[in-house]
Amino acid sequence: MAEAEEEDCKRQVIINAPKAWKADIWAHFGFYEVDGKVDKTYVVCKQCHTKIKHVGNTTNFTNHITRWHPELATGSKTTPQQEKFQPRIDQSLVSPLPHNSERAKKITRSVACFIAKDLRPYSVVENAGFRHMLKTIEPRYKLPARATFADSAVPALYKEVRAEVNKSMQQASRVAITSDAWTSVATESYVTITAHYIGEDWQMMSHVLQTRTVHESHTGVNMATLLLNVVEEWQLTEKGVVLVTDNAANMASAAEIGKFPHVRCFSHTLNLAAQRALKLPTVSRLLGRVRRISVYFHCSTKAKHLFEENQRAMLKLTCPLKLLTDVSTRWNSAHDMMERFLQLQAAVHATLLSPHLNVDESDIVTLSRADLANVEEVVKTLKPMKDATVCLSEESTPTVSLIAPVYAQLLQSMSDTIGDQPLICDVKNAIKTDLLKRYNSEAEKKILHTSSALDP
Repeated sequence: MAEAEEEDCKRQVIINAPKAWKADIWAHFGFYEVDGKVDKTYVVCKQCHTKIKHVGNTTNFTNHITRWHPELATGSKTTPQQEKFQPRIDQSLVSPLPHNSERAKKITRSVACFIAKDLRPYSVVENAGFRHMLKTIEPRYKLPARATFADSAVPALYKEVRAEVNKSMQQASRVAITSDAWTSVATESYVTITAHYIGEDWQMMSHVLQTRTVHESHTGVNMATLLLNVVEEWQLTEKGVVLVTDNAANMASAAEIGKFPHVRCFSHTLNLAAQRALKLPTVSRLLGRVRRISVYFHCSTKAKHLFEENQRAMLKLTCPLKLLTDVSTRWNSAHDMMERFLQLQAAVHATLLSPHLNVDESDIVTLSRADLANVEEVVKTLKPMKDATVCLSEESTPTVSLIAPVYAQLLQSMSDTIGDQPLICDVKNAIKTDLLKRYNSEAEKKILHTSSALDP
C-alpha cells in the first residue's frame, strides 16, 4: 500500500517555486498541487520526491541536499559564492588598531623618522609597495594620509629632536659653528649652519641647526645678521662660539662684524691652492686629454665592454674598474682621475688602438710617453695635498689642532728640490704661493697654535 502511494507521488507534477523566491536552493525543490491549488505546506524534492515541512526558511532544504544529494551541493551555484565571501578565521579575528593606541603612535612616529632621516617625500606613504610592507608587518595598523605626516607627525618629531639637541648643546662649554652657502638645482639660494661640540662622553657631536633660504645679497652685513640670529635662537651666546667658514671675503667680513673668533676651513684652503696648480696650462692640457678619454668610455657601451675585457686579460682584474671623471668643485677628483688613469693606462691604450673601435683620432688620442711621465709626476706631487685633505675632512674628531702642523709640512713639501722638472716646479710654486696668503692674522694664528699645543 505504501509503495503504491509512493508511485502515485512520483507521477504527480511538481510545480516550481515562484520566481520571486531568488534563493538558488529552489532549483531543486517545488510544490504539489492539491484540489487545484498549490500546497505550500510541504516542499517536495525534485530528485527523490521527499516532502519537507515548509517553515519559512531554507535551512532544512539545504541540509537535505547536502545529506542525500551531495553531488548537487558540490556543483550548486551557492558554493563558490559562499566560499568567495567567507572570511578566514585569522582575518575575522584581526581588529584594527585604534589610531590613539601606543602601538599605532609608535608606528606612525617610526614612519615620520623614515621620511625625515632618509629625506623621502611625503608621498611615499601613498606608494603601493610601502603600504604593502606595513600591512605585512602589522595588519591591524591603518596608515594615515600624507597630510597627517606633513601637518603633525613630522613637525612633532622636529620639536622633539630640537629639544634634545638644544638640551645637549647647553651642557657643552664651547660650541663651534660652520656656515656654508649653496644653490639648489632649482636656483634657490640657501645657507646651512651646523654646530659642533664635545659631548659629555668626550665624543664629537654635530647637528645641522638650520638650512635657510636667503633672498638678500650675501653681503658681510647680511651674513653676520643671520649668524647672530642663529646664536641667539639656540641660546649659544655664552658658549664662546667660534665660526668656521670658507675663504670668501663676505664671510670674513661677517665674522668681523659679528665679533666671532674666525677660522678658515683648511679643506677649502687646500682646494684653492690645488685648483691654482691645476689651472697651469700644461697641467690643464693633461687633465683635458685624460678627461676626454674618461668621458668617451662612459658614453660608448662598445668601448666600455672591450675595456673591461682588456682589464681581465692584461691586468688580471676579476672585477674591472671604471675610469673616473673629475668634478670642477673638488680638486681631489682631478687627482683621483689621473691616478685611476695611470692604474689602467695599459688597458686604455690597447682599447683605443683596437681595430674594433672607430675612434676619431682628432678627438680621442692616447697619451705619449712624455705625457704619461708628466701625469705620474703631477700625481706624486699632489699626493701630500690629497693626504692632508682626507685627514682634515674627518667628522668624528676635532681637526683644528692639525691645521698648523699640516700647513707647515705642506709648505715644506712644496719647496723646490734638486732634480725637479720645470712642470713640477711650477705646480709646487703655485700651491705654495697660494698657501702663503692664508692664516696670516695674529688672531687666527693664536687659535691654531693654541689648539695644537693643547692637543693631547
